Amino acid sequence: MRFASRQLNQLLKLSRKSKVLIQLVTDVLMFSSSFICALLLQGESLQLIANPAILLSMIISIVSGIVAFASFGLYQSLVRFITGHVMKIVAKGVLVSSCCLALFFVILDVNIPLTVPLNYALLLFLITGVIRFQIRQLFRNSYEKSRKPAVIYGAGAAGRELQNTLFHNNEIRPVAFIDDDPDMQGMTISGCSVYPISSFTKALKKYEVELILLALPNISRQRRRQIVDAFQGQGIELKTIPTMSNILSGEALVSDLRPVTPEMLLGRDPVASMDGLLQRNTTGASVLVTGAGGSIGAELSKQILAQRPSKIILFEVSEFALFQINDDLLKALKLLKSETSILPVIGSVRDEKLVAKTIKTHGVNTIYHAAAYKHVPLVEQNVVEAINNNVLGTLTMVRTAAELGVENFTLISTDKAVRPTNVMGASKRVAELICQAYAGEATKTKFCIVRFGNVLGSSGSVIPHFQKQIEVGGPVTVTHPEITRYFMTKREASQLVIQAGAMSLGGDVFVLDMGEPVRIVDLAIDMIRLNGLEPYLVDQTDEVLPKSGYIPICFTGLRTGEKTYEELLISDDPQATEHMRIFKATEGSMPMADLSHQLALLFEACSAYDVSAVCSILKEMPLNFVHNEAEPSNVVWNRLEIEANLKLTDPLKILES
Repeated sequence: MRFASRQLNQLLKLSRKSKVLIQLVTDVLMFSSSFICALLLQGESLQLIANPAILLSMIISIVSGIVAFASFGLYQSLVRFITGHVMKIVAKGVLVSSCCLALFFVILDVNIPLTVPLNYALLLFLITGVIRFQIRQLFRNSYEKSRKPAVIYGAGAAGRELQNTLFHNNEIRPVAFIDDDPDMQGMTISGCSVYPISSFTKALKKYEVELILLALPNISRQRRRQIVDAFQGQGIELKTIPTMSNILSGEALVSDLRPVTPEMLLGRDPVASMDGLLQRNTTGASVLVTGAGGSIGAELSKQILAQRPSKIILFEVSEFALFQINDDLLKALKLLKSETSILPVIGSVRDEKLVAKTIKTHGVNTIYHAAAYKHVPLVEQNVVEAINNNVLGTLTMVRTAAELGVENFTLISTDKAVRPTNVMGASKRVAELICQAYAGEATKTKFCIVRFGNVLGSSGSVIPHFQKQIEVGGPVTVTHPEITRYFMTKREASQLVIQAGAMSLGGDVFVLDMGEPVRIVDLAIDMIRLNGLEPYLVDQTDEVLPKSGYIPICFTGLRTGEKTYEELLISDDPQATEHMRIFKATEGSMPMADLSHQLALLFEACSAYDVSAVCSILKEMPLNFVHNEAEPSNVVWNRLEIEANLKLTDPLKILES
């Protein structure tokens, strides 16, 4: 066996011309052997070959057969990758060769029964096909052990196509199927038996399976969750084929396997979008997206581009983030063959002159305000800058939009704005109050707010953070064993934002149906097991045990301003809308006069870099803000440093020194 493997490896190293030459010589021998055997089967003597007419007929049949094989593409196929299709080519070549043999027997008046060409054809077809498939099997056997054995879950059309593709794969070897359909169970498909999931352990042990491939493109999240749970604890890697929408659109192939990720298991199945709502404020419009380089802003921009607006203005303070989203949209523009203009603008939402100039120049109809500092721990350490960006930036955008008559304005908010316990949430609730106050004024602009929870795959998301910790061997750090969060995909969240904005009558607060909240520790356990590892708990992050295949989880305690759970509603009376995943909330608001006074005090405290005063003013506003830090601090300024700096910069002190 080892000798055969070495010889096959030597053959693989030959040039393409040398391989074709070997096939030609082999085929000539098979043609000759088939003719000789056909004569013997007929009871004829081999001495007949010495007859010039018979010899000429044989040579012509061989030459015609070889030419036919070459013409039909037999020698262009790699023997180690051939399929049943090659037998059609062999049959055509054999037919040409045997017909030529019979024809020249007649022309040259050879006294041999015409059953000889018939036997010749049958023998040649069998020998040529069998030898080629036997060589293919030898090649496969030579690297079979190096391929990872895999079970395909789903014996339908997608599963069978995946199996055919994997026959030519150098890394994965399909060994069996699992299927829920009783009619499929017990069958054999191209040598692979079909098992029910109830007896999957039998298949796993029999074939020493290391990989499960989910060939279920239309599967629901709930069913995928059940399947993943069934294989957990087995130390088996799971991968899946793309969704049917990706396959049908040409974005992916069935063979494009990808790991089963937490995103595929969380939340609930998205609902189809309502095209009328998606297009109402975007198609043919000039649309401005602030924070366009951020997680939500970037996905919003992509979804808006699909609705074919006249312009998309990408407003972003980060040059690198702006470059990335601009580049992504330009590539998507070519695929869509759209005439949309994509206009990148570097700038801050606090720059009123730049904002006004941009809106005027491009005749903006719709604004999606996604720009915000949103990472809770960072905002807690940079309170002043966060208020300036999240509150003053929103005020600048809202006021400018109202003054210039922008038709639609949608604020992207967060569940952390509901009864906030951190500065980030409080700043977003103030931003909501600004939109509500301006909506109460006599303006042409329809202001609305869309509030939702965590977005899967966003920057700073817990999932990539956990993945990095798993890759280095842990520990995976979770702040609290009972902490829960809502999750939604970026694509669905962005589409719902656009649809909610289209339903606005002015001053609306929309909340998105986020599904059921997820315990973060359960998410950590899922991620560890999806990586083929097992979790265990430790009390301290330095208590990592040297266990191969195990990842520790450590609870580190709630961070400043962090809640164990999040809410989407302040009041408890959400109203249904025309979209089943979008609800309208009735939330309190402030008159513009009262709000303006509070904002003036807030900005004055920010100008003085007085973090304590900022937090005190936020607590006095109707935000239900409860901050659990007695003395808020800032990594650059705090109250004591301000007082010390004021003394140092006193002009009299400087003159005296």
